[in-house]
Amino acid sequence: MNKMTKVGIAAYGITPFRKDDQKIESVLLESVKDLFENNSKIEQKDIDAVLVSTNNNSKYLSPILSEMAGIRPKIAHSIENLCNSGTNSIVSAYSYIKSGLANAVLVSGAERYDSPGQILEWDNSRGEFKHPIFWASIFTKAYKREFSITDEDLAVVSVKNYKQAKENPNALNHKIYTIKDIVNSKKMTEDIHLLNCSRPCTGSASILLTSEETTKKISDTPIWITGIGQKTTSAGFTKSKTFSLMKSSQIAGESALKMAHRKINDVDVAEVHDAFSVCEPMILESLGFSEFGKGVKMIKNLHDTNNFKINPRGGLIGSGHPLGATGIAQTIEIAQQLQTHAKKRQVDNANTGLVHNMSAASTSSTVLILEK
Repeated sequence: MNKMTKVGIAAYGITPFRKDDQKIESVLLESVKDLFENNSKIEQKDIDAVLVSTNNNSKYLSPILSEMAGIRPKIAHSIENLCNSGTNSIVSAYSYIKSGLANAVLVSGAERYDSPGQILEWDNSRGEFKHPIFWASIFTKAYKREFSITDEDLAVVSVKNYKQAKENPNALNHKIYTIKDIVNSKKMTEDIHLLNCSRPCTGSASILLTSEETTKKISDTPIWITGIGQKTTSAGFTKSKTFSLMKSSQIAGESALKMAHRKINDVDVAEVHDAFSVCEPMILESLGFSEFGKGVKMIKNLHDTNNFKINPRGGLIGSGHPLGATGIAQTIEIAQQLQTHAKKRQVDNANTGLVHNMSAASTSSTVLILEK
């Protein structure tokens, strides 16, 4: 295959995010079925590779999913990188197609509500402070102190994303909250309340990447991956030089935009990894959407003007966060936005979109640029 060929998103499927107690295999199969049911031009025999994105990686999941879905791929394996697993899998699929090893790659991500990826068991040096909420607390305290940000300021992130999730039929939460609701919700740490947090849940998302020729045959509205950036700075956030900048996100964003020959001002709609309220403004600043310290002001303006440009599906806070499915669900949302299929969430004149997905305290980040 010519390495200059484009790689496209030919199809996708997704399930509602929920709190159901289902086997991971069944959850995975749901979104794959949705993908096939909505795309009659795709046949199982045409798929060369099946990649499974999950933190529940104790099973032979990719071959099992392949058999359950009636696929006999040349390549089948799982990818685990905590919350960044979904976009890592998409990048792997892209690479298989670019190299000529595959023409069509199915990427399917899923998680249960009790995912083992919620706690970073490897980092025993932090004692009982292993849960992500503790790194989020450090980031929140540092960000508030450096830029004179209040709890009420950060609550706007959650208010906006819950509002936008109400227009997403697959979101975990369809409730509307006020700033008062957020700051009065259960206190998890000194700086974080329950409604500042994304929630683990059960859910699945699948996406089919194909070569340029195949994409054009399958889809009347193809979406192309034009930029990819990835960066891992460390395994532990304690090595970060600052807790008010997400360095891996900054580097990944710069790389993706450079590959796509785009600037951040060219991006019309973006999905960013708001695992906690503080993450969204920090990511927007690290990617260059906003000046440092001004991310909250940008978010408040978007909320006040009912502008869905950032996290139109409700982000992780509103939509829920099934780890292995999140990056794929984010990518599906941007594809739908560019295809003008996002209904009440639709951003006007969306031609270029960005996906930002990260692991832990932005120790590892992936950024994708998608275009019509």
